[in-house]
Amino acid sequence: MALVWLDHVNVRTAGLAAMSRFYEDVLGLPRGERPPFGFGGAWHYCGARAAVHLVEVARAPAGREPRIEHFAFRAEGLAVFLDGLRRHGVAYRIAVVPGSGVRQVNVEDPDGNHIEIQFAAEDDAG
Repeated sequence: MALVWLDHVNVRTAGLAAMSRFYEDVLGLPRGERPPFGFGGAWHYCGARAAVHLVEVARAPAGREPRIEHFAFRAEGLAVFLDGLRRHGVAYRIAVVPGSGVRQVNVEDPDGNHIEIQFAAEDDAG
């Protein structure tokens, strides 16, 4: 057996509308088809895949430490992505992976989940 790709991330949220807007408007993952589950939620697509599954809950999940530190997407178009973050007023941090030059743009969604967006070393920040 070999893992082939990240299929999806499931995130519970008491702020479905804000979270859905963030994933669509800021990260560019359009909201799409979702099975008719008996609970609220939204699926956001990366290409043809439903990569982020938001599940609506009545109150924010409790817990002192996150169970998942972050999840990451690979992307292209660093300059355009950074412009979008600034336009939406989203704070970000950039880290460079030693040896490879891969740039990691780190953001948080409205619920405080850490998301890493990776760009190739040769992707120009403008």
